[in-house]
Amino acid sequence: MKEEDSATLSSTIAVTAAADGTARPPAPDAAGGDPGSRSTGRSGTLLAGLGVVAFSLTFPSTAWGLESFGPWSLVALRSLLAAVIAGSVLLATRVRVPERRHWAGLAVVAGGVVVGFPLLTTLALRTSTTSHAAVVVGLLPLTTAVFASLRTGSRPSRTFWTAAVTGAGVVIAFTVLQSGGALCAGDLYLFGALLVCAAGYTEGGRLAKVMPGWQVIGWALILTLPLAVAGTALALPYEPVQLTAHGVVGLVWVAACSTFFGLYVWYRGMAEIGVARASQLQLAQPLLTLVWSYFLLGEKVSAAAPVAAVAVLLCIAATQRTGGAGRGR
Repeated sequence: MKEEDSATLSSTIAVTAAADGTARPPAPDAAGGDPGSRSTGRSGTLLAGLGVVAFSLTFPSTAWGLESFGPWSLVALRSLLAAVIAGSVLLATRVRVPERRHWAGLAVVAGGVVVGFPLLTTLALRTSTTSHAAVVVGLLPLTTAVFASLRTGSRPSRTFWTAAVTGAGVVIAFTVLQSGGALCAGDLYLFGALLVCAAGYTEGGRLAKVMPGWQVIGWALILTLPLAVAGTALALPYEPVQLTAHGVVGLVWVAACSTFFGLYVWYRGMAEIGVARASQLQLAQPLLTLVWSYFLLGEKVSAAAPVAAVAVLLCIAATQRTGGAGRGR
């Protein structure tokens, strides 16, 4: 085709697109990529990264909150305050109520990341240090990848499963060593928290395909509001409350930042860059928690804790490099 004909054809396409209201795709940049998708990728990475930072402060903040509240009161108040914030945002933005077919998935998100994970980890932190809990929960990205593969029907590679089993072995060996040769009640709570949270993340990632990620956590919090009100009314009279600055700050952080803001930016970022890429960012969470525990709580981090954390991260990174966990959203 001659250059004149090519130019004429391009002009005709442009005029036609403008006339019927359709938008032409952006031209690739010099590297052959789509500038719009690259911008979205950077935005999604930043949002998911903010979520990881918020999550990394959850355990130290929970330890602070336990200075003022009992475990059941803290979890109930955390959910109640987060639900109030979420409801206010949903009302202010006039978001439509989700379709009936999505409520079952929202219930899984609510049960996993709003109720199950906070409750089980709070109970665990009564007998476990935050640095110890951080290493155990360092298996969460891997657990989420396994749940996601089962949910979507994908088949991870043999290398993926080898790294997964190795990572699980490191975590179990660490917990047994730290507890004097046997698993303690706190570790059982933490392993249960891994399972319910992974299920909530997986279902949330699926729902993020059909509704904005921040609405996923918003409606999940609204779904738990009656339970949070009842739990608060029942727990506060039976658990002593001794308000301290640490306790109030801890409660506010886990409610506003970990439960609402953290999950808000996490699901929104995950919707933009996908579950697999977002989970890679979460690999830094255990190490960040170890740092916060040292500076905020003055915990003595054992030599085994960072070694185990790094070993787990390497194993999870290996699963991501194989691509076995899938890269879909």
